Amino acid sequence: MKIVDVKTYVLGTPWRNITCVEVLTDEGVSGFGEVRMVNRTEALKGYLSEAVPNHVLGHDPMRIEDLTQRMYRNDYGRAGEVSMSALSAIEIACWDIMGKVLNKPVYQLLGGAVRDRIKAYANGWYTVERTPEEFHRAARRVVEKGYQALKLDPFGAGFYELERAEKHKAVALVEAVRDAIGPEAELLIEMHGRFNPATAIEMARLLEPFEPSWIEEPVPPENLAALKKVANRVSIPVATGERIHARHEFREIFELQAADIIQPDITQMGGLMEAKKLAAWAESYYVLVAPHNVGGPISTAAALHFAASTPNFKIQEHFNDFADSWVKTAAPGNPEVVDGYFALPQGPGLGVRFDPDVAREHPQERIFFNLYAENWHLRQAQQPAKGDESCK
Repeated sequence: MKIVDVKTYVLGTPWRNITCVEVLTDEGVSGFGEVRMVNRTEALKGYLSEAVPNHVLGHDPMRIEDLTQRMYRNDYGRAGEVSMSALSAIEIACWDIMGKVLNKPVYQLLGGAVRDRIKAYANGWYTVERTPEEFHRAARRVVEKGYQALKLDPFGAGFYELERAEKHKAVALVEAVRDAIGPEAELLIEMHGRFNPATAIEMARLLEPFEPSWIEEPVPPENLAALKKVANRVSIPVATGERIHARHEFREIFELQAADIIQPDITQMGGLMEAKKLAAWAESYYVLVAPHNVGGPISTAAALHFAASTPNFKIQEHFNDFADSWVKTAAPGNPEVVDGYFALPQGPGLGVRFDPDVAREHPQERIFFNLYAENWHLRQAQQPAKGDESCK
């Protein structure tokens, strides 16, 4: 079996473009991969246009390790977001092909299930006015949808520090959400790398009464000494890792014991096999894994197969019950969240199939998503910077 073509589709929304790749073989079996890039979709497409003919066409899709090694090594560059995202999408599609050929769900090829269901948490649900009353109502809708865990960033457009009034507002929002979901549901706090260590520590201590299960990216990801400083001075578990794109870059996190949970994005750090290798390494340090997932249904499917087969998996992020209704229809087949959990995915392969007609109905959009803009949490189309014609 040989790869004869790779097709690329982009599914657009007001705040995210989701790139799907279809890997086609000479035996008529095809597989699907996916990645959501933040403001770099054109760069990804450009990289694929060079990588596919040089590394992918003519390769046996069942020789996944060999293919990923060629894509990683032979460009003679350093692993980065764009190249690793392209590699990941191709790698995930090859697992989809292998599962279809062998008539098995992918998680069985990754070692088999170690759990009977997969815990989920909701994200993207708080696209409402930033008041305690509106956040309370929105959080209630999450619980009514069947989730037992949710995540929010209550800090507005904050960066490094917060004004005193903004600190009180963030606490009030979290208090309202905890009241809405009750004492048993999991509450996860996203910080998006906003703060200097002093502010991150202060906010974590102010939020301790609401018993968050973690604080995520409390400081920018470039400085692990700062992350270690936070971890040493807070009682809430620390999570990080979505902006790390190569396995070896987690080494210092583990050695410093700077995080309790890592959050690799399977679609941006090498795919399923690389994520499994990383999880095994993390387990040696008693670190849990909660994959980052801001993509569509193919990304979710890959994450579910990883979760099903990984002993130190904690919980799975999911956006698509609360954002962009057409995204789920683009690749149906994933289980729904029931009583806070996904059922195990059904095969063969990933268990979903991309519908290009949905992408044609919702084409790529010229958007710029800025987490430091006012009202970014509404996840609506944002205006490009003045004079930036490329974003129009």
